[in-house]
Amino acid sequence: MTNFIQIFKIKDLRNKIFIVAFLLICFRILTAVPLPNIDVLKLKEFFGSNQLFGFLSIFSGGGLENLSIAMLGVAPYITATIIMQLLTMIFPHLKEIYYEEGAAGRAKFNRYSRYLTVPLAFLQAYGFLNILRSKAVIPQSGLFNIVIDVLLVTAGTMIVVWLGELISEQKIGNGISLIIFAGIVSRLPTIIQNAVISYDPSQLLTFLIFAVVAVVVIACVVFIQEGERKIPIVYAKRVRGTKMYGGASSYLPLKVNQAGVIPIIFAISILLFPQVCA
Repeated sequence: MTNFIQIFKIKDLRNKIFIVAFLLICFRILTAVPLPNIDVLKLKEFFGSNQLFGFLSIFSGGGLENLSIAMLGVAPYITATIIMQLLTMIFPHLKEIYYEEGAAGRAKFNRYSRYLTVPLAFLQAYGFLNILRSKAVIPQSGLFNIVIDVLLVTAGTMIVVWLGELISEQKIGNGISLIIFAGIVSRLPTIIQNAVISYDPSQLLTFLIFAVVAVVVIACVVFIQEGERKIPIVYAKRVRGTKMYGGASSYLPLKVNQAGVIPIIFAISILLFPQVCA
């Protein structure tokens, strides 16, 4: 608690925290701005009965469930980044930019990823809206309205990516990760409210067991995520004239979980995907 208070006593760090908080609030406002001519009741009914779209809505911060202009969140940018990473294995020039040109090369690589995000956001927006129209969740409309909706969603996605870049510039965390985290945490008040409304004294033991298990699972996830394997490195000694250089020892840290939560996200998406085709 003392360390937490000390953070706000450092002016520069305090200002960065307030800036990040303001940018996250802007993101939450975007997720509350819906597209025009949307039936909210039909949307809630559809997302309540469809596990795949409900799962995707969690990572968009509820933007998909509200069919807001930020309904895609940062999903197109993440897809673009994965595609660019895969392309480094095919095109030596991209590999050279990413691995050999240092910070300037990483910045150029990220710029290419943002360029690729635009067409991906356009395609994903059209695909989501077309699926919802085919299921009569949103009304059919003309070509002009479809183009306007897709452009709005694409613009909203790029604004969210821009907010993530601004957060990253404050150097107190990865902006894209914080936006995903903010989207997931934003559902906690609703979950807590529903739990309080449906509370039954006879289920008190069940709630306590669930709380203990949740804490243990979170602790295990953090332990594995932060775990690393230290590979020892010993530098050879070099003699120049009458002086000896080198001979120092260090280590190469290898993360236990290099992929993070990406595999489980893809696994759940693949398992739930047949529901869309049904």
